[in-house]
Amino acid sequence: MTERYINTAQQRVLRTLTMLCGHELDGLAPGEIAKALRSSPSNTTRDLANLREAGLAESLESGRWRVTPRVAQMAFAVAKSLDDARARVNEITQRYTRDR
Repeated sequence: MTERYINTAQQRVLRTLTMLCGHELDGLAPGEIAKALRSSPSNTTRDLANLREAGLAESLESGRWRVTPRVAQMAFAVAKSLDDARARVNEITQRYTRDR
């Protein structure tokens, strides 16, 4: 029997995080998030609190929410890793294709 490791609450938190991306300047209101995700306001409040605890979201003075710089830092780390891998592949390709 195959086990499923899908947790509805965790998936909702991830959807909330994804939704916040792209709204770094003005953020989103919790009510907007709840409506867009078809979730209850209490679930959205809980999800945002969990994202804040993880350092991935922050509330603005206006009460709206946005992702923290940590999210961008994670994206840059992925991009750097891919650039490093590309450089390694290019170096190996040059070694195998240069004239002898």
